Amino acid sequence: MPPRKKISIKDKDLEKYCKFAIGGGATHAKQIHPHSVVTAPWVRLKCQFGCPGYGNGYCCPPHTPTPKQTREILDAYQRAILFHIEVPHMPQKEKHYRKFFDMLVDLEGELFKDGFYKAFVFLAGPCRLCKKCAKLEEKPCNFLYQARPCMEACGMDVYQTARNNGFFIKTLREKTETNNEYCLMLVD
Repeated sequence: MPPRKKISIKDKDLEKYCKFAIGGGATHAKQIHPHSVVTAPWVRLKCQFGCPGYGNGYCCPPHTPTPKQTREILDAYQRAILFHIEVPHMPQKEKHYRKFFDMLVDLEGELFKDGFYKAFVFLAGPCRLCKKCAKLEEKPCNFLYQARPCMEACGMDVYQTARNNGFFIKTLREKTETNNEYCLMLVD
């Protein structure tokens, strides 16, 4: 069997998917190399000892891939898209997130149909599909085809990953400040 040809990040044009995402609410969308995504064990500590949702949902640790597993997954890809969304403080913020995340899951399906059968999206923050996760009652996920873990839940250092790829991100001092959130689509 001949050696597997390494696919260059430029072999496939992902620009149309980036434009679609911007039309669907992303502030920016950029093709990146998955090796620029940073994983670290400390990231999940922030979930475990800082988030009331820890262990209470299928998309949260410890039910998500570990940082080591995530690194192995990332290393199996040559292309990815990093999405940036600015969300100002507003009363309908959750609805805004939900619409954007639904669009990204739909985009994952479009990539699949276009031949990118390995496409998988990581969202931002906790799952927003249910008010109360079925996990709490030991029932199967109600939205199995739409639920996706967030980058942080899988041990990705979103701050360093965004910076590695030329994006702006900072910690917020007040809840009234504009959130800069990031989502990652693994493509090939």
